[in-house]
Amino acid sequence: MTKPELQNLLSTVKTIALVGASLKTHRPSFEVMHFLQNKGFKVYPVNPALAGQSILNEKVYASLKELPVNVDMIDIFRNSEAAGETCIEVLALPKEKQPRIVWMQMGVINEDAARLLREHNVTVIMNECPKQVL
Repeated sequence: MTKPELQNLLSTVKTIALVGASLKTHRPSFEVMHFLQNKGFKVYPVNPALAGQSILNEKVYASLKELPVNVDMIDIFRNSEAAGETCIEVLALPKEKQPRIVWMQMGVINEDAARLLREHNVTVIMNECPKQVL
């Protein structure tokens, strides 16, 4: 997708689950979460090791199925193999809770997971960062 197409896609998003969120302020996931919040997105951090804690004033959830709301997009800050596990978790959600978009961060590419998601009408972005698009 071109940058304008990605910008248009993000213009349809209000809520984001950020998988692999970190409390460490120097980590890209923390920086991107802060950036997205400042752009007006509601971001729900997901990290089983930090569940119940807060990142940037948002409660951290252990998994996607624990989120209190349906989100428009999942932003994955995990390695390519682990991203595949997250995509399987996405498809295990009830259909009405599945996001419209799964976004894999810079360096994260999992073609098999992307193909599976696309077969379920989920838009997949790989190897991109919303911070660089907005």
